[in-house]
Amino acid sequence: MHPILFKLGSLTLYSYGFMIAIGIISALLLALHRAKRLGFDTDAVMDLGIYGVVGGFIGAKLLFWIVEFPSIIHNPNFIVETLSNGFVVFGGIMGGALTGYAYCKIKKLDFLAYLDLIVPAIALAQGFGRIGCFEAGCCYGRETDSVFGIVFQNSLYAPNGVLLIPTQLFSSAGDFIIAGILLYYSSKSQKRGQVSGLYMILYSVGRFIIEIFRGDPRGNVGILSTSQFICIFMFFVGIYVFCFLHKGKKHSD
Repeated sequence: MHPILFKLGSLTLYSYGFMIAIGIISALLLALHRAKRLGFDTDAVMDLGIYGVVGGFIGAKLLFWIVEFPSIIHNPNFIVETLSNGFVVFGGIMGGALTGYAYCKIKKLDFLAYLDLIVPAIALAQGFGRIGCFEAGCCYGRETDSVFGIVFQNSLYAPNGVLLIPTQLFSSAGDFIIAGILLYYSSKSQKRGQVSGLYMILYSVGRFIIEIFRGDPRGNVGILSTSQFICIFMFFVGIYVFCFLHKGKKHSD
């Protein structure tokens, strides 16, 4: 609920950007630690992290513009006006995954094995990112009279002075829990792809539920929000990856 962390002269550090940076750094450190322990190529993991972040940001921005296409038709300057804000998480996931897949194909690496390694770190980064959403006031929840409601006072996005469901904090807690589950399951599962499939299942279910309580304006497909619509596909892809896609054993944990 503090969109600006601090100002130093002309330099302004925004809480959202700071938490995104914390999430990325934490994710890289976790992935590199696990890569060393499990015998993965740490240079490849670092490259995947860097390229994945770039691809993720591009994907998140592109999907945002796709969702907001009517706004672009009405005002072509909307693209320029939203260069520094407006991202869709699912676009980031898809953009990062496609970038990682391309990298692994070029380097002749086992994409599924590296994805299993990285997805717990992705969930960890998302947890920190949602704290950034809370500080900025974006991705806010519906009005409520619950004791768990929060009130924003100086947000540029959420309605100020109104009791709202803290969907950002629920999402953050869910992401951290998913990261923990994936780390635990990774130590038990011996089949490639199952950790990745489990991430898709857990994240899509959690995100679908959270969307019910969101109050911010978003794109929609019929009665579903755009994210809920994507969740349905992600869930079934996750089931397929978890149950059927794996071939052989993964690296030992």
